[in-house]
Amino acid sequence: MKKWMKMTATMMAAAMALTACGGNDAADDSADAGETYTVGIIQQLEHPALDAATKGFEDKLTELLGDKVKFDYQNAQGEQTNCTTIATKFVSNDVDLIMANATTALQAAAAATGDIPIVGTSVTDYKTAGVVDSNEKPGRNVTGVSDLAPVDQQIQLLMKLVPDTKKVGIVYCSAEPNSAYQAKLAEAELDKEGIAWAEFTAADSNEVQSVVTKAVGECDALYIPTDNTIANNTEIVKNVAVPAGIPVVTGEEGMCSGCGLATLSISYYDLGVKAAEMAYEILTNGADPAQMAIGYVTDGITEKYNADIAEALNITIPEDMVAIEN
Repeated sequence: MKKWMKMTATMMAAAMALTACGGNDAADDSADAGETYTVGIIQQLEHPALDAATKGFEDKLTELLGDKVKFDYQNAQGEQTNCTTIATKFVSNDVDLIMANATTALQAAAAATGDIPIVGTSVTDYKTAGVVDSNEKPGRNVTGVSDLAPVDQQIQLLMKLVPDTKKVGIVYCSAEPNSAYQAKLAEAELDKEGIAWAEFTAADSNEVQSVVTKAVGECDALYIPTDNTIANNTEIVKNVAVPAGIPVVTGEEGMCSGCGLATLSISYYDLGVKAAEMAYEILTNGADPAQMAIGYVTDGITEKYNADIAEALNITIPEDMVAIEN
């Protein structure tokens, strides 16, 4: 009997030990399930297009991760020094990932860290921005989504709406390399069509009015690519171009809403969604940004127009185009 009781006690002790081990495993699983990710967001400035990209990113990543993700959103208010300060803060706080919205924000983040994964959005050409080795294989801790719309089709749209155009003024900020990249694409398309063009560049917001005034005095129409400086000053462009009777085709919908006749624009909300999907792969599946090719949004590209400006310029818009909701 004593021997049996001793064996029973030993078996019970072993069972308790196994139960304890099982309990620890369950606790570990629970800890894993409760893991959270902190994502720092640098948005270069307040603008409808950039706002939409941030919203798309937050909505999609929240959908994918639920309460396992929290965001530290910071807006740099268009100041490069603010971008640098915010990026440095994110590195100091050791966030799990940085989402950089627009070119200057992305450049600041890339300069601040070579270790924390960075996903960009609202950036036209990552190679031109100097943050990757190539768009196909970034080779660094940076990847993201391009906001490059089909510039050749934007020029074709301008020609469809203003067929008598003899010379196009291409207006952008010289401090923004992605705008210069798009300008070259536009110039190539205009050369192909045998239409004269001229560049008119502003160094900063203070020069926008004088540059646009010069452009409308020399050209029949203006083309403005996606450009954060001009996007922040569309009211100035409108107040110069519309009284002069000069139509403007812009690179994206937010700018068109402010000063343009028409645009062929991608959805910036969809840009944010695609960036979130890339961030999810990095955070949860260990994807390497260095090996993730820059993404593009190819769906939902729509010809849109500004009804108020079309009326002011007395330009008839084809029925298949979509009016921008202001």
